Amino acid sequence: MKGANLGLHNRTILSTALIGVFAWSLTTVDWGNNLLHSGGIAAITQIAKAAFKPDLAPEILILAVVSAWKTLAYATAGMTLAVLLAIPFGILASGILSSCSLNRTIGVISFRGILNAMRAVHELVWAWLFVAAMGLSPFAAIFALAIPYGGTLGRIFADILQDVPRAPLAALQAGGAGKLQLLFYGYFPMALPDMVSYTMYRFECALRSAAIMSFIGLGGLGYQIQISLQDLHYNEVWTFIFFLVLLVMLVDFWSNRLRRRLTA
Repeated sequence: MKGANLGLHNRTILSTALIGVFAWSLTTVDWGNNLLHSGGIAAITQIAKAAFKPDLAPEILILAVVSAWKTLAYATAGMTLAVLLAIPFGILASGILSSCSLNRTIGVISFRGILNAMRAVHELVWAWLFVAAMGLSPFAAIFALAIPYGGTLGRIFADILQDVPRAPLAALQAGGAGKLQLLFYGYFPMALPDMVSYTMYRFECALRSAAIMSFIGLGGLGYQIQISLQDLHYNEVWTFIFFLVLLVMLVDFWSNRLRRRLTA
């Protein structure tokens, strides 16, 4: 009871501190007349009105389909490479293959450090670096997605593998299973639904990231949104935005069906 009260007290202090930081951050914002430029309200009004009249001309719809396909291709290729990176790094960062506690500690610290370094840099920064090295190549977008998403997935995979229930693993060990047998017949079957669920969530994020990276000239929905914004064609902007929303909804629908099949 005393421990529960102490936990509630700590959460209250933390919540109060966070609210105080949030309130302080609001005071640092200049809420004066410079918040919007002279034509800002008119521009926002035009953009809002255009949302109800997206451009449905055949050439724009064809362009939106092609751009959406390119965005989906970037996200799919980037996430595939990210998963291929995340699985071995996640296993090594979880320490489940080590028998010696010292080796396990060194391995966990080392590989979690690598994963943290991979995910610490935003994909847009990676995109700028790869564009500088490779030019406006699709590989720049794919690698820019794969590295930070591989780091994030690997970190989560490591946590999921460490949280697997021990009782079934102990039964396998009692039957003479080795480390690799434990991994394939114990850890993976129990961790797979959570790993797939989180991967699909990150796939939705990768779609949005692929669209944002298009702003630097890699093609896709973001690139078309940028061009339409520069030409003040807000109706076209909303057409491309609605296609991006549709892509995310389709991935969410697919993710739900996949999770139900895995947990059935």
